[in-house]
Amino acid sequence: MRTATIESGRRAEPEPVAEPAGGASSADGGPPDGPATGNSIQLKNWRVRTRLVALIVLPTVVAVLLGGLRVASSISSAAEYQRVREAVELVGNVGVLLHELQLERDLSVKYVAGGRRDRDLLTTVNSQHDAVNAAAQQVRVRAETSGDALGGLGREDMARALARLSDLTAFRKIVLESQLPPLRGIENYRLVTDDLLKLYDAAGQGVPDEGLYASIKALAALARAKEAVSEQRALLALGLARQRLDPAELDAFTGAAAREQSELAAFTAVATTDERQLYNDTVTDQKVDRARFFIDRTLYLVGTGQPIRNLSGRGADADRWFDAISEQADLMRDVMAGLTKSIVARSEALQSSDRNVAVVNITMVVVVLLLVLLITAVMARSLVRPLRRLRSEALEVAGHRLPALVQRLRESEDGAAGQAAVQPIGVVSADEIGEVARAFDEVHREAIRLAGDEARLRSNVNAMFVNLSRRTQTLVERQIALIDGLEQGEQDEQRLGDLFKLDHLATRMRRNSENLLVLAGQEPARRWSRPVEITDVIRASLSEVEGYERVALNFPSDVSIAGQAVNDVIHLLAELVENALSFSARDTRVVVSGNRIDGGGVMISVTDSGIGMTSEEISQANWRLANPPVVDVSVSRRMGLFVVGRLAARNGIRVQLRPHDGGGLTAMVLLPETIMGHPAHQPEAYSSAFAPAWSPRQAEQGTAQQGIGGWGRQQLPASGAAAPSLHDPLTRIRGRSSGMDETATGPLPAVTGPVPMGLGAMPATTGPVAISGPVHGAPIPQGGAPSAPAEEYLPIFASVESAWFRRTPAADTGSGWQNTSPVDAGWQAAAAATEKPASDGTTSSGLPKRVPKANLVPGSADPAAAPAAPAPSPPLLSPDRARSRLASLQQGVRQGRAVARGELSEDEGYPTAKGDGA
Repeated sequence: MRTATIESGRRAEPEPVAEPAGGASSADGGPPDGPATGNSIQLKNWRVRTRLVALIVLPTVVAVLLGGLRVASSISSAAEYQRVREAVELVGNVGVLLHELQLERDLSVKYVAGGRRDRDLLTTVNSQHDAVNAAAQQVRVRAETSGDALGGLGREDMARALARLSDLTAFRKIVLESQLPPLRGIENYRLVTDDLLKLYDAAGQGVPDEGLYASIKALAALARAKEAVSEQRALLALGLARQRLDPAELDAFTGAAAREQSELAAFTAVATTDERQLYNDTVTDQKVDRARFFIDRTLYLVGTGQPIRNLSGRGADADRWFDAISEQADLMRDVMAGLTKSIVARSEALQSSDRNVAVVNITMVVVVLLLVLLITAVMARSLVRPLRRLRSEALEVAGHRLPALVQRLRESEDGAAGQAAVQPIGVVSADEIGEVARAFDEVHREAIRLAGDEARLRSNVNAMFVNLSRRTQTLVERQIALIDGLEQGEQDEQRLGDLFKLDHLATRMRRNSENLLVLAGQEPARRWSRPVEITDVIRASLSEVEGYERVALNFPSDVSIAGQAVNDVIHLLAELVENALSFSARDTRVVVSGNRIDGGGVMISVTDSGIGMTSEEISQANWRLANPPVVDVSVSRRMGLFVVGRLAARNGIRVQLRPHDGGGLTAMVLLPETIMGHPAHQPEAYSSAFAPAWSPRQAEQGTAQQGIGGWGRQQLPASGAAAPSLHDPLTRIRGRSSGMDETATGPLPAVTGPVPMGLGAMPATTGPVAISGPVHGAPIPQGGAPSAPAEEYLPIFASVESAWFRRTPAADTGSGWQNTSPVDAGWQAAAAATEKPASDGTTSSGLPKRVPKANLVPGSADPAAAPAAPAPSPPLLSPDRARSRLASLQQGVRQGRAVARGELSEDEGYPTAKGDGA
């Protein structure tokens, strides 16, 4: 069985399962798969926050680097200033050592020049040795802590100077106790002092501040000038002791004097104004002038060849010279100490300044970084938050709001919800993101407008469907009524069989017309007010399909369907049975079975042995049955599937397809307990068309007229008013007569006999049919007289024969055919009620309101009417005659179907019977 509409006998291709409204998500919950985005490291795939970070990271890194360089420069300068301060402090100690060492040298030379006989002077020299040793020890201690401040060359000079200081004890002994010439002693001391003077130059290496560097150079120049003054003191003391100077000694003296003037000139060149002023204010005294006088006088005397004596004219020139020149040396030492303190103070100030600059730079870098991060975070948030809100609300619109609104539009009658206001996206900025939000609002608004147009178009199409279906149904009902009239007046079996086929085709046309109502979502126009047995419902559904003789029923008869769901259940089962018949071989059967289930309700199964379906197709079909799609082009290809789904959803019925073990499919239909009803009350005026001749009901009504060909036919009243006979009474369950009142289409009788050939499974054998009661068309015996030869009994003719063509007894020969019978009166009354039926106004839809029992045929429901006279019993048929007639009927039905399928021509399928007068 295939759950698809059959078109031109071809198999409809399955469609993919439709996704539910609201959009489908992937297996992981994420959004639907979109176009390939490429590698995640590509620039187009970067997040907005990442792009903002990339935008500012380069300037930020550059700013941090520059700030870091400034911080590093400031820290380096501060460290350099600290080094300078430590070096100058070390040089200050070296200056003290130089001063003491120079005094020791000069005293030693004076002692040696006096012939090493002055014990007091020797004592003074030894005391000076202690002072030099103490100063040297301070220098060693300072060198251990601050020696690195002098740099590489300075450390080497310091090492040589300390090494020479270590040898100073031996050298002193040589100077004081040996016969070493005084000039040689001065030169040996100069080796130590030169190494110590080099430390001044090392202290000024790499100083970042030019003023500080100039001050250090001035300090070094002043130290060398003081060294020259000290040498002059020793040499002139030597000359005064011997009253002469050797040429070497004179050269040394004049050289020292020249170096003094040169170094003082250098000091004046590099020193600041304050430093020069300090020197001028400090190194100025009477003794300084006396020392200058002694130097000039000595040079004059030496130049004139005179002995060096009586320089001041007062005697004791050696002591007076030594005292005067020592005063100048002491003043110069004071200036050097002042310069050292000034340099140290300035170094500390510059170091503190650079440290402050470094702190400020670090603070600025940190503040800049924080500002950059803050600005980046704020900017990123200002971009990302609207984008995220735009994304979330766009997904909300696409996944929930828009589908819900579209669904409301689909459910509305005329798309009135299309004018609903669009809730804008909650992004109210005026930037590009806000423009995108407004553009999405326009898209949303346009989608709603299009959905409203679609809903209105669908409503119009549904209205056209309903209009077309109503018109078609009206024509079909009139066609069925016309066929009923022809059947009632037809006596030829072959023509009567053709009318039966035409009646069956009209019934199927009516079902196809009702499909349009299902497509339009309309409720059925007629509903039953009382429950109907489910066996009758299933047989009624079989009357609406072709090939119903291939259907085998296996269902209990103690279950009934509520009246309001009868038509939908008939329609649903007819679609399933038709598909089962269409997609299975003609020599196979379709089994319709069912039973009650424990949880409540009834389970009906429609099983075929057809081509079946794949697992994927079954899954798709079951999804469509559980979720009927919107009417579109695909519905035209799957109309049966759509109709079944709509009808099942309307009544809470569950339909599911399953593969059958022997091949084919099984359609499982679960009828809920809510549509179940109790069996309807069966009036005695009805008898089952399929009840056997031995039925108790027929046994009790042996004198009643039996409708052999009309299942569920209502007995004619005694008055003779005959309702139109329906050859296919199963369709009466659907209320096929447009003018028939619901109360006039009372409940169906119970079916207790075997299934008839035309509607159930084909019997395995054709046995005799026992008929009890009279048969219409059979001759009626007169007063016990010999009966005329028995007429051949025709079941179909007897089922549709009206009172007009019935044989009347011989006593009635006096009445002509022109006489008006009660049947004619009944027909006239029925026609009058049809042309102008009584109604109680109209409904809101414009349909007339029915007035119960106001349109009944006069006399058809008269309780006071006398019971009809019992009709004579029809003649009994022999088994051979019944078998022959049933076999002929079966052969005719098969030939007719072969002609309908195009397998036989009309001449071959309907040969003219000999002797029928045709």
